[in-house]
Amino acid sequence: MSLTEFSLLRWLREGRQSRKLILLIVFIALLLDNMLLTVVVPIIPSYLYTLAHELNTTDSHEGSGEPAVTNSLQTIFSYYDNSMLIIENVTESMWQEGSDLISTRLPGVVTTASPQSDCPKADSNLLNENVKVGLLFASKATVQLLTNPFIGPMTNRIGYQIPMFAGFCIMFVSTVMFAFSGTYTLLLIARSLQGIGSSCSSVAGMGMLASVYTDDEERGNAMGIALGGLAMGVLVGPPFGSILYEFVGKTAPFLVLAVLVLFDGALQLFVLQPSRAQPESQTGTSIFTLLKDPYIIIAAGSICFANMAIAMLEPALPIWMMETMCSRKWQLGVAFLPASISYLLGTNIFGVLAHKMGRWLCAFIGMILVGISIICVPFASNIYGLIAPNFGVGFAIGMVDSSMMPIMGYLVDLRHVSVYGSVYAIADVAFCMGFALGPSAGGAIAKSIGFPWLMTIIGIIDILFAPLCLFLRSPPAKEEKMAILMDHSCSTKTKMYTQNSTQPYYAAEEETESDE
Repeated sequence: MSLTEFSLLRWLREGRQSRKLILLIVFIALLLDNMLLTVVVPIIPSYLYTLAHELNTTDSHEGSGEPAVTNSLQTIFSYYDNSMLIIENVTESMWQEGSDLISTRLPGVVTTASPQSDCPKADSNLLNENVKVGLLFASKATVQLLTNPFIGPMTNRIGYQIPMFAGFCIMFVSTVMFAFSGTYTLLLIARSLQGIGSSCSSVAGMGMLASVYTDDEERGNAMGIALGGLAMGVLVGPPFGSILYEFVGKTAPFLVLAVLVLFDGALQLFVLQPSRAQPESQTGTSIFTLLKDPYIIIAAGSICFANMAIAMLEPALPIWMMETMCSRKWQLGVAFLPASISYLLGTNIFGVLAHKMGRWLCAFIGMILVGISIICVPFASNIYGLIAPNFGVGFAIGMVDSSMMPIMGYLVDLRHVSVYGSVYAIADVAFCMGFALGPSAGGAIAKSIGFPWLMTIIGIIDILFAPLCLFLRSPPAKEEKMAILMDHSCSTKTKMYTQNSTQPYYAAEEETESDE
């Protein structure tokens, strides 16, 4: 065996015992999962709207009885000036810059393109997109919601490594499907498949971190960093998708993501060794028992309603911007940039600060801030007016997530058996409920009563839920857990004293007795 191979094997062996390397793997998995989650936000509404216009144009020609002209007419919808052009194959010399209407005459056929309104708000197809896009976005969270109750208990039996690697495999297939899907049905299947992969990655990843970071403060810091990966995915996804879609095409962003997913899978394969089952040493509390704990329900509710705000915003905001601001395609993704940046800041700042100020207080302030910020979104008249409210939404959700994710593990330590697969399945269920109910219900509400009322409703819900976080200030421990925690605390203090003392513990006792 060469020196290089020996060094590599030694690095891998040490890596399997390294908490930082495990944290890196979870960070990358959450990053890529949420990039795929949000990269479709600016692409799908625009892509489906373009498909609908092409279909309507074809149907109108077939129903009019006009003779069809094969390979001579082309329909182009421009988001730059929101105009529809029906043109014949022309040379560059025939194209005149700034022309608003192109008319061509063929023998027996007169083809003209009727001028469109300045914004597509008069188009009923765009309003109907709220429901279709909402259902598409919600499908991932709905499937993930149904999968989580099975993934949590499974991690208790076989460990976290195999579900984590399974999540990678499923996410890779979903990413490739997104790249080459050309119909609404295939996009819906790809989005639903992603939900299964996300369930495996998020539940196994958070449970793995909770098991290797046993100290409450260290656990909060680690989960804050891991949620930073989630934030980075949310941050990079929309602008990454919109820019590549605008200048390269729909396939490009998904192929780039597929390559990055392969890198993450290779890292998991070498470090985590997912071929071997590594079950927990003790039987964890059942998921149904955890669901009866009111403190876990409050923490899960905070995660659900805080994320429901951004979940409702994702499918409805691009369509509202197209209706009211005549926004270009790249602007539909860039509009989410302030929320993504502030979420990244919020998770990293309050991953450390929440433990010091009280996680219950951090979540309480965050829920109120989410409600106020989301209510202010419809007051924007252009893309610049969205900066402040979207920044507030992202920052506040970062406060809630970085507080409630560690407190879920703390509640299990305090009141149940310290096995974390099931409790983080509940946390992921709460997250998914927000992203399942948000887009599906939000799309229907936006279509019926309007986008401003939709934002007002979810904002009021978040503000009304905030006072429940006060119950998490000092949740009581169960009697049997209290005795275990007290023994653990005493042994930890004794160990710290003997390690930090300048002389042995028994010598310090002898010196005290001699002084007396």
